[in-house]
Amino acid sequence: MPEVTTHTRTVPLTGATLELAWAAGTDTGKRREVNQDAVLAEYPLFVVADGMGGHLGGEIASASTVDRLRAVVDGGTVSPRHIEKALSRAVKDIVSHPETTDEGTGTTLTGLYLETAADEPHWVTLNIGDSRVYLLRDDDIVQVTTDHSVVQELIAAGRLSPEEAENHPYGNVITRAVGPSDSVKPDYLRLEVVDGDRFVVCSDGLTKELTDFGIKHFLEANADPAAAVDAMMAAALENGGRDNITIIVLDVNRRSS
Repeated sequence: MPEVTTHTRTVPLTGATLELAWAAGTDTGKRREVNQDAVLAEYPLFVVADGMGGHLGGEIASASTVDRLRAVVDGGTVSPRHIEKALSRAVKDIVSHPETTDEGTGTTLTGLYLETAADEPHWVTLNIGDSRVYLLRDDDIVQVTTDHSVVQELIAAGRLSPEEAENHPYGNVITRAVGPSDSVKPDYLRLEVVDGDRFVVCSDGLTKELTDFGIKHFLEANADPAAAVDAMMAAALENGGRDNITIIVLDVNRRSS
């Protein structure tokens, strides 16, 4: 795995200063031959895409999606409209690529971005599929995004417990993706900017191997984002590394001016 490093950014706000620190890492894992995950961690957008599809299809789908979103960051304005336009372009890229003939080709997409154009800055999470955003705040860890999966629908309907879901045979079946036959509109959620927040954005390669409590443990044991990514990655690989694993850790420090 390439060396994971911590990046920082100072964001001036009205009456305050935001200090952001983040790190990202990805690993093929122990059982896959190809890494079909892709990651973009460039202020103000932090996302993970987990590709799926035969041959090279999943790798192409996730890479195309991240490339189109990188162009949004480079353009200077990240918003739902710009994100959805980029995803529509990514779908066209996927459909037109000669290696993506598999009907199951597509990718999850999850993450968050900082919206500073409004009077009060806020985070916006975005999600398609079963990659996840977690938030550690005041010693509590919560899964911010809701999985688009068969298992999650069964849990929501009261037909399956979270414990039963862990080993369910349909555990890998998602109900929404960025791909030829699916809507490219993510779910969005606004979150306030709070001093001390720590976010984890990850593919399901991490959550297959670590519980929410495990993620919380490694965040609390590692103040530096790069160290937290490395520790979680090592633990996920030690626990089996059954899938590609991608992790972003993002720390938020808000200081009054």
